[in-house]
Amino acid sequence: MSFVPPGSGWPDDPATPETPVAHDPAEVAELAGACRTLGELTARQSVCRACPRLVAWREEVATVKRRAFAEETYWGRPIAGWGSEEPRLLIVGLAPAAHGGNRTGRIFTGDRSGDWLFASLHRTGWAAQETSTYAGDGQELLGARMLASVRCAPPANKPLPEERAACFPWLVREVELVAGSTRVIVALGGFAWQALWPALREAGYALPKARPPFGHGEEVDLRYGEAAVKLIGCYHPSQQNTFTGRVTAPMLDQIFRRAAEV
Repeated sequence: MSFVPPGSGWPDDPATPETPVAHDPAEVAELAGACRTLGELTARQSVCRACPRLVAWREEVATVKRRAFAEETYWGRPIAGWGSEEPRLLIVGLAPAAHGGNRTGRIFTGDRSGDWLFASLHRTGWAAQETSTYAGDGQELLGARMLASVRCAPPANKPLPEERAACFPWLVREVELVAGSTRVIVALGGFAWQALWPALREAGYALPKARPPFGHGEEVDLRYGEAAVKLIGCYHPSQQNTFTGRVTAPMLDQIFRRAAEV
């Protein structure tokens, strides 16, 4: 089996064998729009098969595996949003890693980017543990929620425009469902920053007329109804960024401490 069947006992699996499956972009829009709860939405996200290239890649990776993880079972399915159902902080990234979330079943978990991210979230009070290694490991986000703009691991970490468009309704609906409690949004990287603007607009946020360029620590004031919301840019803690020093632990801590202040 090249993926974990829904309802087969994987920790925190939100889906069951009866969960509806989207097989094309039109069905993604239909199924996402009909969701009334986060549980329903994450279940449907986690079994999506709308993008043939991404489905083939994530399942090939789950079959071939990396040598270091050859004895492990890979999740091999889309990575649903995860964390608090009424978050104050929303953290948005690009897509899961082939041997990270695609292996462990949880966003930002099981790779070096996640190691940096969760360590910072723990230091700044947003995560219960400093590490996140696998779904069901006891990790918990405290008043925060994570999601990705694209839910499947893409080849070379580069989803195609049509794949980003197909996944867009999942992003919009999740942003909508948590908008009532969200007061700060952190975009990890320029792609997440770009993907968020149309999603926020579709979800009912009031945005400035001009989109500011992405930057580390860049802040934008938004509104959702009567509530003030802050959007903050953060360099992605990718291996390239952390190895070169473009991102450091104090830089990440600065962002999430600022989120706590907001």
